[in-house]
Amino acid sequence: MKKPKIIKRLCPHCKLHNEHTVTLAKRRSPGSTHPMGYGSKKRAKRRGLARGIGNLGRYSKKAISKFKMTGKKTSKKADFRYKCKACSKMHAPKSGIRAKKVELNQ
Repeated sequence: MKKPKIIKRLCPHCKLHNEHTVTLAKRRSPGSTHPMGYGSKKRAKRRGLARGIGNLGRYSKKAISKFKMTGKKTSKKADFRYKCKACSKMHAPKSGIRAKKVELNQ
């Protein structure tokens, strides 16, 4: 998928249609973005849960690779970031576009 480096779109901060520079950000896993979020394994271990012998409830589940409907998708969602040229604030769309290869060109 080809996308221009400079695009005109609505800036939620200025509330005007301005030119934006497009950049690609690296998608991070949920565990690395919010490591101490509610229900995270890191938080549970710090609280003393998921430790010890015997059945540990939801922490006793098999690895995700052992689940029935697993498998790697052939494409990833592109995480675009748009920087407004007027106010120089950055914003991102709610959801990315699934594509195998993303290319930014003039």
